[in-house]
Amino acid sequence: MPPGIGKLQTLYRVSPQLQRIIGKTAVTRQEALKDVWTYIKRENLQNPSNKREILPDPALKDVFGKDTVTMFEVLRVMNPHFEGKVDSR
Repeated sequence: MPPGIGKLQTLYRVSPQLQRIIGKTAVTRQEALKDVWTYIKRENLQNPSNKREILPDPALKDVFGKDTVTMFEVLRVMNPHFEGKVDSR
């Protein structure tokens, strides 16, 4: 990996559950996080009384594995859905 390229910029294959949310088979962690947040906002999944809390629909719950997730947990609960680096050769 070239210097300066971190985990957020590495291309990963993603699980079928995450693919259903973001519509892509391989992305960087940064792109996946951005796409998940786009989905959360589009589907109005933030708790209206506490915007830091996400109330996932069934599809997103398959990714998160929990009934509620805080905005600070999103990338951590997504980590198991990054299945391996895509060979860039």
